[in-house]
Amino acid sequence: MKICGTTSVRDALLAVAAGADAIGVVLASPSPRSVTPEAASEIFAAVSAFVTRVAVTSTDRPEDLAAILSSRPDVVQVAGDLEVPRDAGVRVIRMLAPGDALRDDCDAVIVDNSHGTGRTFNPGYARECVAASPVPVILAGGLTPGNVAEAILAVRPYAVDVCSGVEAAPGIKDERLVRAFVKICRMMDNP
Repeated sequence: MKICGTTSVRDALLAVAAGADAIGVVLASPSPRSVTPEAASEIFAAVSAFVTRVAVTSTDRPEDLAAILSSRPDVVQVAGDLEVPRDAGVRVIRMLAPGDALRDDCDAVIVDNSHGTGRTFNPGYARECVAASPVPVILAGGLTPGNVAEAILAVRPYAVDVCSGVEAAPGIKDERLVRAFVKICRMMDNP
């Protein structure tokens, strides 16, 4: 599972200590969680090499990509048709929302029309994606410690992603909620 919208080294380390598989840092986005490439570099450098570092962006501007890649992520999560060069040395996750066609020009897709707003995912569309996708499907949108187990059982995604559902305020993670979310996801991995 990914703890997304990480805006500080403190919150990244909190997510890692809780057992998150990945942390997401938002760049080149109008989100209140968006940080500079320099801040993203600092956050990514602070976490263990065994945690996947995901640069999340909503930009469609190719010129923003160089700055995003300078933060040294393992994965870039993009919206739309932004092309990430194959020689960039990163994996690519493409964001999908209801109505979007499945993609196979990436390493995984994330079903999320929420984009960090907490708007709940569309379960029917998410299940269709999981059933038909040629790449792994990650579920996001409105997930919290209170509903993630039910969402996993209903959709059966490859992974889940949470942002606002584990926050005390936009961009500030709540340690209790992060730990609870990770614990529930781990229990779902090992029924």
